Amino acid sequence: MTNANGKDDVFLRDLWYFGMVGSEIKPGQMVQKERLGELVLFGRTHDGEAFAMTDICPHRAILLSGGEIVKTETGTQVQCPYHGWRFHPDGQCANIPSLTAEQTEGMDISKIKARTYPVHESYGVIWIWFGYDAEAEPCLDPPTLDIPADSKIRMHDECDFNCDMDAAVISLMDPAHIPYIHNQSWWRTPKTMHEKAKTFGPIERGFSMLPHKPSSNSFIYKLFGTDITTEIRLELPGLRPEYMKAGDKHVTTVTIVTPVNAAKTIISVILYWNHPAVSFVPKWLIRRGMHIFMEQDSAAVDSQAIGMSYDPPQMFIHDSDIPAKWYLALRRNWEKHRKDGADFVNPVKKPTTLRWRS
Repeated sequence: MTNANGKDDVFLRDLWYFGMVGSEIKPGQMVQKERLGELVLFGRTHDGEAFAMTDICPHRAILLSGGEIVKTETGTQVQCPYHGWRFHPDGQCANIPSLTAEQTEGMDISKIKARTYPVHESYGVIWIWFGYDAEAEPCLDPPTLDIPADSKIRMHDECDFNCDMDAAVISLMDPAHIPYIHNQSWWRTPKTMHEKAKTFGPIERGFSMLPHKPSSNSFIYKLFGTDITTEIRLELPGLRPEYMKAGDKHVTTVTIVTPVNAAKTIISVILYWNHPAVSFVPKWLIRRGMHIFMEQDSAAVDSQAIGMSYDPPQMFIHDSDIPAKWYLALRRNWEKHRKDGADFVNPVKKPTTLRWRS
């Protein structure tokens, strides 16, 4: 398929993606992020409302992020650093300083627009919509999490993966790599491997490892007592929340896979919790553990990317590789659904139990 610019596209669209953590941008500020191979300028009006537009000025293609956000009588405007052109958050041109009074009268600058992107802010995250049609409104509601709507982010970390999005998603879903890539005494080791059986079921645009008792060979889970359950979901395009619950208490880890471009992916890990046990763990220790995990996965996929550059065949075996096959089928079916108008088919039809050793 092609993207909104008419070019060949390797990304799934008509979906909400992770833009950035909302707390990273204050009112009257803006920042550039690359998402899906496009330079996006995220900004926040002086009233605190998030917006996103292309970071490329429609006049002479300089980066708008090199300019500034200005407060005017009509509201917040983005000012280009090259010629001082200004744009409203909706992308409409507000001012061209170089025009004379006569030229201003003869030119309708309201017809000049910078491309904008729909955004939605929830759970402390700014989500951004990428559609096949740049002018169309989102056809899906923004992502929801199974936690209170007013939940605050307790911790956030990110890591770059030098691979495409599919490789990143598959690596994070793979249960068999954990005792080897994440070989730590405080987590798991090859010596603790044993057979496991987990039941998966369908959810909208994805699947869930249904609520279950957490793995007995993961030491860290024992800190939260015995009366807990864990559920891990995967929803297109790359949203992977893990819910640990004990009554009304929870520890929720949301891992989000976002393509920066065709060869680079960003992994964002966001933690929410209200479980009292977490309060006794130093935050620096939690953050260090998160970063160790991401660095280990990053090193693995970087090595894999070298191998993949030689275009070798790959093997998918039962049962530990079945979630990877489901994800690839979800991806194909979503693209077909949006391209041809076919019904979207979830490859996970009913609860299915998979078994593996890890």
